[in-house]
Amino acid sequence: MQASNFSLTNYLQRIAFEGQASANLQSITQMMQQQLRCVPFENLEVQARQLISLVPEKIVEKIIHQRRGGYCYEINGLFSMALAALGVPFIWVAARPMFYPVRRPKTHMAIVAEIEGRSWLIDLGFGSYGINAPLPLDALNLETEQGFDRFMLSKTSDANYLLQSWVDGAWANQYSFDLQPQEWVDFEPANHLNATHPDAVFVKALLVIKHHEHGRHILFGNSLKTISQGQVTKRLLQPDEIKGVLADLFGLSQHPHA
Repeated sequence: MQASNFSLTNYLQRIAFEGQASANLQSITQMMQQQLRCVPFENLEVQARQLISLVPEKIVEKIIHQRRGGYCYEINGLFSMALAALGVPFIWVAARPMFYPVRRPKTHMAIVAEIEGRSWLIDLGFGSYGINAPLPLDALNLETEQGFDRFMLSKTSDANYLLQSWVDGAWANQYSFDLQPQEWVDFEPANHLNATHPDAVFVKALLVIKHHEHGRHILFGNSLKTISQGQVTKRLLQPDEIKGVLADLFGLSQHPHA
């Protein structure tokens, strides 16, 4: 899945990446963190009752040229294009979100890449409690600090991995996955479900997340949460404030209309 209109130079400009991008862990970690800080996780199309396009060229147009964000397939899809341009081997994996009260299908998409002789989980599109740097698949049952966040990867069977995040003083299951490679077309049904099913979190409420140096901003519905150096502040927005916050805090001056 490579878009005909993808340019590594344009991508690196979009994420404000400085220096020369290379196929090493340091460079890919920096790319991941810069994208998280410059490209918001957002579901504005879904909230406008529009379907999300998985056409690669439309993802490039939306995120790079329109300076929008997206959710997992778009954000991780764009990062996959950058990995491919650098010659980094990777597969897409299907993951089962575990924050729902009932068991859900594997609707999340993440990346497993081969970097410096090791396999790494890469995921820029899980939202509130997602990783913010590559996580090695061979570092099991070990607490891993990434900035002010903590994560742990374990195996629940020979084939299945479990990602946990430290949330409110306890380990919380985020998603499980295996290493069965997925094709891009395999995510079309999950994309349709996430964009249309009434129980999907993206259908229920506006969700916008953008990382910063010390944490992240999270807008869920009209509730704005700022996490900075592990400290959390919250405030409720008035309806007429939301458009300004989307533009000023999340860089989303362009957005779709219902």
